[in-house]
Amino acid sequence: MRLCIFTEPQEGASHDDLRRVAQRAEECGFDGFFRSDHFLAMSGDGLPGPTDAWLTIAALAVQTSRIRLGTLVTSATFRLPGPLAIAVAQADQMSGGRVELGLGAGWFEAEHTAYGIPFPPVGERFDRLTEQLAIVTGLWGTPVGERFTFHGRHYDLIDSPALPKPVQTPGPPIIVGGAGPKRTPALAARYADEYNVPFRALDETRQAYERVTAACEAAGREAPIVFSAAQTVACGRTTAEAKSRAERLSLTPGIYGTPAEVVDQIGRYAEAGATRFFLQILDLSDLDHLDLLAGEVAPQLP
Repeated sequence: MRLCIFTEPQEGASHDDLRRVAQRAEECGFDGFFRSDHFLAMSGDGLPGPTDAWLTIAALAVQTSRIRLGTLVTSATFRLPGPLAIAVAQADQMSGGRVELGLGAGWFEAEHTAYGIPFPPVGERFDRLTEQLAIVTGLWGTPVGERFTFHGRHYDLIDSPALPKPVQTPGPPIIVGGAGPKRTPALAARYADEYNVPFRALDETRQAYERVTAACEAAGREAPIVFSAAQTVACGRTTAEAKSRAERLSLTPGIYGTPAEVVDQIGRYAEAGATRFFLQILDLSDLDHLDLLAGEVAPQLP
């Protein structure tokens, strides 16, 4: 099981906060450091205010050296697909090939209205996501010297040089997430290197994996897809320490308890098919939490 640290900076974090967590996560040996892509806090005042996800990833690309970096997930409503492909490819170059792109349809209407971002109905958001996945992967996969053209309902690209190219070939790994029963499995089967189920119970996560497996088989996909999950975590060396960490959160953590209990809970997701797990850390000042997870949880996982 590969473990990633997953943060929610819109709840209140500066870039310095994120840098400290990413660098400690790298020192601890975690596989990746990921952040949400949101512009509005969902609890509290969110001070000092939101930070841009891809500016963060670009900065961390030169402030770290080994750990993988990415979004879980970027909303297709936030950026046009051409400039998004350029930004992610550039960040991949800056990192030496360590970037991953999580891309989703978007769901949080309040952040759109707060910052003047159009928020179309859910059907159109999924249509836009589908086209964005086709465009981003198409741009990255176009050989140097050739041109890329795309005509869709929402986006048109004509005679694009499809530059710059990322370091990773054919491009940074694509993560598609969610537990939707129809369109999400089909998109994952067609475009994703990894399928992530966030904040769902074990049985629901297992069922979502089964739907994506069936979609991959129906599409005749031969390349394997990575299954992953994401949960908020509160771990303590003792039950009292775990309870103290959990009480500081604004929600009930999905993964909770002593190291042995956390290992057991994550292990059940591994049995369901997950080979990567995103540990959502909400208290970014608590670097000891990362040390504990790396030192007493990670070594016991399969």
